[in-house]
Amino acid sequence: MSADTDASDALARDALAAFDAVLAAGAGELRPRPGQRRMAEAVAQTFCAVTLGKPEQTAGGGEAAPRRAIAVIQAGTGVGKSLAYSAPAIALALARGTRVLISTATVALQEQLVNKDLPQLAAQMPQPFRFALAKGRGRYVCKLKLNRLSGGEEVALFDEDAEPDEPLDAGAASRHSASARLQFYASLTQALASKLWDGDRDSLPTPPEADLWAPVGADARSCTGRHCPLFGQCSYYERRKELVGAQVIVANHDLLLSSLGARLLPELDHCLLVLDEAHHLPATALDQFSHAMDLSRTLWLERLATRVVRTGGLLAVSEVVDVPRLAGQIRQTLADLARLAMDAWGDTLRAGGDAFGPARVRLPRGALPEAFDEPLQLLQATSEALLAAVSAVARALKAEIRDKPDEARRLSALYAQIGTLAPRLDDVYATARALLAPPVTAWRPSDAAPDASDAPPGEVGLPMAKWFSSSVEGDFVVLRAHASPILSGATLRTHLWPQVRGAVLTSATLTSCGQFDFFLRESGLAADPDVRALEVESPFDYATQGRFTIVETRADPKDAAAFNAELAERLVADLAAVERGALVLFTSREQMRVAVQALPADLRARVWVQTEWPRSVLLARHRERVAAGEPSIIFGMQSFGEGLDLPGALCEHLFITKLPFASPDDPVEEARAEWLRAAGRDPFNELVIPATAIRLAQWAGRAIRTETDHAYVTCYDRRLTRTGYGKRLLRGLPGFPLVRRDVEGRETALG
Repeated sequence: MSADTDASDALARDALAAFDAVLAAGAGELRPRPGQRRMAEAVAQTFCAVTLGKPEQTAGGGEAAPRRAIAVIQAGTGVGKSLAYSAPAIALALARGTRVLISTATVALQEQLVNKDLPQLAAQMPQPFRFALAKGRGRYVCKLKLNRLSGGEEVALFDEDAEPDEPLDAGAASRHSASARLQFYASLTQALASKLWDGDRDSLPTPPEADLWAPVGADARSCTGRHCPLFGQCSYYERRKELVGAQVIVANHDLLLSSLGARLLPELDHCLLVLDEAHHLPATALDQFSHAMDLSRTLWLERLATRVVRTGGLLAVSEVVDVPRLAGQIRQTLADLARLAMDAWGDTLRAGGDAFGPARVRLPRGALPEAFDEPLQLLQATSEALLAAVSAVARALKAEIRDKPDEARRLSALYAQIGTLAPRLDDVYATARALLAPPVTAWRPSDAAPDASDAPPGEVGLPMAKWFSSSVEGDFVVLRAHASPILSGATLRTHLWPQVRGAVLTSATLTSCGQFDFFLRESGLAADPDVRALEVESPFDYATQGRFTIVETRADPKDAAAFNAELAERLVADLAAVERGALVLFTSREQMRVAVQALPADLRARVWVQTEWPRSVLLARHRERVAAGEPSIIFGMQSFGEGLDLPGALCEHLFITKLPFASPDDPVEEARAEWLRAAGRDPFNELVIPATAIRLAQWAGRAIRTETDHAYVTCYDRRLTRTGYGKRLLRGLPGFPLVRRDVEGRETALG
């Protein structure tokens, strides 16, 4: 046995000892759970063996390959995964002189870790540690922008620059008058001055709408950092100071992926990475590396050009000479692209979308008509040139701010005004470049490939989904162009995993139909030799704590109108028997509308509908009513199927109206299905069923939240028993006893 192995084993033992010490310190509150310790052991073994930092030098003068280890751990509900990963990971980080980076899918879980879980752990760990919350810059207010927009002080160098910027949302002006916006910004200023608010968007009593927040949110392109005259009061940088001395940093997947290479978070080859709610990582990756540009609202380009030219003239920046021509050319090219799109697909795009989303036209195989090539090439070249001019002015402004501190306030304000518009230009350049990416047709996934939906190593170029959309916003029809990668695994394998040495990915739902294969493909880990997958069972006794009933309907679930009508009738009968708390999960707004309309008056008084109440208010009212011993029923859409914790009497009945298949017209999923069909594969079995299995398991997981819960799950989709894929879906559910109820109401136990 090598010295390295001995040292690693010793580190793992010490990390597990720290975990055991926490359990002992929390005696009475924390109960030993075999699955939790099994997970803690896997975490310790994963993190103790990895090589952190620069690779070691070999005797021959080269570099030794660093040791990597990645654990994919499905931890069933009730395992206590946050303690299982945090205690050993933190103990190892302290022992190795490094840090732990925990990434979650939501700000809500971030705040739970920082406000509850980690403080409790810090009080019980043998060694002290500090922790901090990391959120994106845009979640904090820019006080310089706020002062400008609240009327607190005049900082613009040019009169026209003091006017509000064109909103990203064309309907914004109609929703919020100038006086309402001014009042909102004045209220934020007052809250900051009175120290009733810390500048964090998430700590406001009511989350502001995006179009109100965007003009005052901090962002990198409009920030001069330490050169800003309000740097000493900056909410964002005050929070970042907390990160410097923290051994544990809690971020989210969006921030993790958006900051790769930006040094905003610890370097991934020199820290221990935990990805909680890891089943969200593939979708987050596609979102982060997708691009879109507005073809119909282009007045911002004129304003950007004016600011860049005047500022560049003031600072003698020669690169601004060509800016008016470039901006004019970009506006004209965007208009040309809009005309080409309307000429090609106007009948569909003129519809402008509906309540279910914008009208969309996807390009088969990502192949644009030849007429788009020349304007897109021109757009890429001109936007790149304009970005270079903007960057030159930004550099000159920073130098001027540094050299003339007395002018810092006014110059920083102008920097912010230019920077506020620059991201739109970034979007134009990136989207044009992505749309020009040629369709990849040089290879086909083979049956033998371990990651069958991804490109093999060395493949140049990856398939992109490309589409145009239109929507009515206010009095405008807004036309946009989009491009997105369709292979999340390849995207993560390219951008994330090469930087990572040690990682733990965990969630209650990482297997699909009982297998890890789908998640490993989606996350880009299927062919990684350093990956180990582990399933830790829930401590709950589903066989005695609940039951899963499949209700047969006469109507086929594919016949939406007939099915919704029958569903409403059966649901009304079942809801009448609810004595305390219940949750009903719907797959469409229309389905929920039909069910609400079918409720008799006495039952309607017990129902809280998601679309009628803010989430926090709805849940508070539900808890109050159940606590008073009264029946209370929540009607929710798909967002209520995950992350909702309703233990005990709050959810004694869970009703799933229909199998939660993804939207059939999502352009990225359409493109991916097309890609697989072209390779002779079956997208329904390889994509749709595995994704639905994970979603169904998430929904069913709302029923049992503690060891003392008892709950009944009812699903009204007969396909679970009548189809082969239905039986596959059932294999991925918690171990409830299964019961079938026929159309006459007779119940039969299933094996």
